Amino acid sequence: MIEPIETVIEHLKALPGIGRKSAERMVFHLLNAPESEVAALADALRQLKIAVHRCQRCHNLSVDQLCGFCTNPRREQTALCVVAQPWEILKIERTGAYHGLYHVLGGLISPLDKVDADDLTIGSLVHRVQAEGIHEVILALEPRLDGEITGMHIVSLLKPLGVRITKIAQGVPVGRDLEFADEITLGRALQSRTQL
Repeated sequence: MIEPIETVIEHLKALPGIGRKSAERMVFHLLNAPESEVAALADALRQLKIAVHRCQRCHNLSVDQLCGFCTNPRREQTALCVVAQPWEILKIERTGAYHGLYHVLGGLISPLDKVDADDLTIGSLVHRVQAEGIHEVILALEPRLDGEITGMHIVSLLKPLGVRITKIAQGVPVGRDLEFADEITLGRALQSRTQL
């Protein structure tokens, strides 16, 4: 294989869900595309890294200091849904079942991957609950061991604050990522959340 082609294939294969065949198809598409299209893609990727950063309040992705959820006065200001990653917010929003605020942890506690509570935004979550008058914290974490460990740690920190803590119901298949749950199942899980 020609070295520049192989280099791009290897970079594309590093992306989630992209295998060798998909990477090859993308490379050959780009080789046949007009140079202006390839340049526009390269500029868009560069701009993505420059313009998008974390919301200072909830740690969601944003182009401003605060994301659109944090600045929307129509959102329920006393409910906080905790997720591991920003893309899980999009999945929850598609259900239409939740209208409060969010908090993105940036991952889950995972001893095997050497991720502990200090690597996540759990301290910021506790501060928000204390400072913003949050009445309910909804844990929308993965229904697997890392999600359970993270949830239990959060409960131990928030329970003394007197805030209501719930978690989404287990309509989401055990061992599966929220990313793969359909909107109806996720919506029902949110509506059937249980108090911890």
